[in-house]
Amino acid sequence: MTKENYSLVGDIGGTNARFALVRSGEITPEAIEVLPCRDYDNLDSAIRDYLQRSRVAEVQEVCLAVASPVSGTQVRMTNNHWRFDSEEVRRQFGWGAFKVINDFTAMALGVPHVAADKLIHVCGGPGNTSQPRLVIGPGTGLGVSGLVPLRNGWVPLMTEGGHVDFAPTDEIEMAVLRILKARFGRVSVERILCGQGLLNLYQAHAEIQDVAAPLDAPEKITAAALDHSDVLARHSLQHFCEILGRVAGNAVLTLGGNGGVYLCGGMLPRFIDFFLDSPFQKGFEDKGRMRSLLEATPVYVVTEDYTGLLGAAEALINPEVRG
Repeated sequence: MTKENYSLVGDIGGTNARFALVRSGEITPEAIEVLPCRDYDNLDSAIRDYLQRSRVAEVQEVCLAVASPVSGTQVRMTNNHWRFDSEEVRRQFGWGAFKVINDFTAMALGVPHVAADKLIHVCGGPGNTSQPRLVIGPGTGLGVSGLVPLRNGWVPLMTEGGHVDFAPTDEIEMAVLRILKARFGRVSVERILCGQGLLNLYQAHAEIQDVAAPLDAPEKITAAALDHSDVLARHSLQHFCEILGRVAGNAVLTLGGNGGVYLCGGMLPRFIDFFLDSPFQKGFEDKGRMRSLLEATPVYVVTEDYTGLLGAAEALINPEVRG
């Protein structure tokens, strides 16, 4: 392997850093490694270790997707201790080009390259392939992006759509809003549609029903919902899915995204059977006069583990992406 033949791509989260090599001008990641961020003092030491493991002396082009805001050259990871200046790192390694993009932007860019067997159809279709696509995913937060088609590619939209206002639709949800507003002030949809948000929703329903809320973590709520050991947990997870459907449907109407909806991240695949039987579709399609548009829009759960790496590879060759 030589620097003329390979570029480096990475997807850096709060816990793990995923690295891979891609051949020049290609998308398929090779030599994928997942390295715990806690094992390295900073980005440069992790990259050196990865390149040594991969027996590559150096690379010429690099794109990293990072779970943090990207503005200028200074990067401060949101959920780990890494801090770096992208221009200093580029000079240190002698790279010709170094793009740093937001992790959910990379997720969106990777979606067109995900294999068909890594997409689980939820509802809708066939959609309009000439129209934008919506990419949305609950995880640590709620990521929202979009892909706008060009003649020979895609432009990713960098949005903060997870921070739009939560819009209740019935008395129960008005009560949820009042409870969360007392805790947080303003209530965005991310206060509900993420891991911590599921816990918030569970606790709000417990307060509305005046019952105990013994579970203290989203993974416990999910487990209890799946094994039918906690009625409140099951109710909360169903409501979570319905609200996600409504938020995704609203975003389709805003974006004109009837090219398709792609539900990304690691949260939904953990309870995929429950999700497919949930009220998600009901919430997604319940748009009054616009129902037929939503019914024609395909929705998929993305199960590809390395969508972010695919997106980082796409960003290297996509002239519309500037890191």
